[in-house]
Amino acid sequence: MIERLYVRSLLSFDRVELEFEPGLVVFSGPSGAGKSVLMGQLLAGFGLADSLAELGEIELRRPEGLQSDLYELEANPVIKLIKKTSVRCYLDGQSIPRKALKALFAPYVHYLSVRDRGGFESERLIALIDRALEGVEPAFGPLMIEYRERYGIWREKIAELERIEAAERDLAERIEFARFEIDKIRAIDPKEDELEELMHTKRQLSRLEKISDAISRAEAIFAAEGAVEELYTLLEGDGSYFSDAMNQLRSDMEAASQLAEELAETDVEAVLDRLEQLNSLIKRHGSIAEALAYLKEKEEELAGYTHIEEDKSTLKAFIAEEEKALQNLASRITRYRTAQSQELADQMAGYLRALKLPAVSFLFDEVPLGESGADRIDLELAGSSTATLSGGEHNRLRLALMATALGGTQAGQGVVILDEIDANVSGDESIAIAEMIADLAQVYQVFAISHQPHLAAKAQQHILITKTEAASEAIPLDGEGRVQEIARIIGGESADDEAVAFARKLLS
Repeated sequence: MIERLYVRSLLSFDRVELEFEPGLVVFSGPSGAGKSVLMGQLLAGFGLADSLAELGEIELRRPEGLQSDLYELEANPVIKLIKKTSVRCYLDGQSIPRKALKALFAPYVHYLSVRDRGGFESERLIALIDRALEGVEPAFGPLMIEYRERYGIWREKIAELERIEAAERDLAERIEFARFEIDKIRAIDPKEDELEELMHTKRQLSRLEKISDAISRAEAIFAAEGAVEELYTLLEGDGSYFSDAMNQLRSDMEAASQLAEELAETDVEAVLDRLEQLNSLIKRHGSIAEALAYLKEKEEELAGYTHIEEDKSTLKAFIAEEEKALQNLASRITRYRTAQSQELADQMAGYLRALKLPAVSFLFDEVPLGESGADRIDLELAGSSTATLSGGEHNRLRLALMATALGGTQAGQGVVILDEIDANVSGDESIAIAEMIADLAQVYQVFAISHQPHLAAKAQQHILITKTEAASEAIPLDGEGRVQEIARIIGGESADDEAVAFARKLLS
């Protein structure tokens, strides 16, 4: 239940502070005074509309079932909306996104507007029937859970098959490209350490002439070897270290000569060509190691293409089998819904009679499998579809549907907000709507904008919305004030004594 509304700087309203009573609260007043603006701010408090006020506060009496794992809630929660560059929402001082606010209060706040020509969409009717089923058929909830889980997997597999088929369309090009990349790297056949060895060889080749010249000049040292050994003998000294050094030098000279011979036989062009090949791979892939990794990746990709047809066949078989299973589940769901829709139609019959409407039928059409089954549902009223109803019929049927849906709710556990739902109706129809809304107000706190005297007369609280050149104002009416306002609704701004007398009669 909404206990208090505070608004500051809401379009033509400078400041509004209202305390609400249980039951039926009616807003009335001249057209353009700001009734819908104020009602819109109420809706904004529950995430159902944009907040246009600089500051809006709603204080509630907490419904028994209202709880949240994310937000701590007081016994009297306060919703605050602050608008600066954008609107920030707070619940008991805790910042809360508008979407979360809407979801939290969705089970407790219900809204109908004369400006909304919807209300009978298949999704809404399915949700209405399913909620009723979950309360009376224990097997229905698990059935829907199983269907939705399997439907989700089925849709994923269909998407996977579509990706495979899309890949197949350019598979030949992909295979050709993969083979081209593989052949290009295999033709070069790079080795991990090959580049360093080739670079070393290239450096030696660049010094080959100098190496050969140095060997020729260094060989002269051996001509003096005998004289040095004779000198050590004459001096009776130890010439062993000299002999060892000369032997090592001789070995090194032989190795250098052998290297020079090998380098002289090396194909320089082949070395340079090989380096050019390896450098082309490095330029494209970053390194020899990365080129080899890319080769492995393309080889695996090419191998994977060979399994596509096998995977496709497996997926098609799974999808076909799962579709059969889903069709069976959907048929069971339809049978449950069809039976429950008749129960709802029977429940609605009393409301419809009270609203001067004939009985309604739920029409089922089979459609392709969807998240909620294979049903499309519409309503038929005396042979007319909802699309052909007049404005008054449309509003009364929506009201009957709401009353049916909310019939089992505990007293005090919800709020109904109605925006001119009694518009476009005759006197008898207006009386019927007023009586039904008054009945709803025994269970719910109902806020209604009305231009009809019968609904205003049944209100537990009547608030007049007026507008002068200065600003709009919300004024709770007392006994005589209600008489005058209802007389204005009946007879216009210059209501006569007859209108006043009729207003008193309605209130009595």
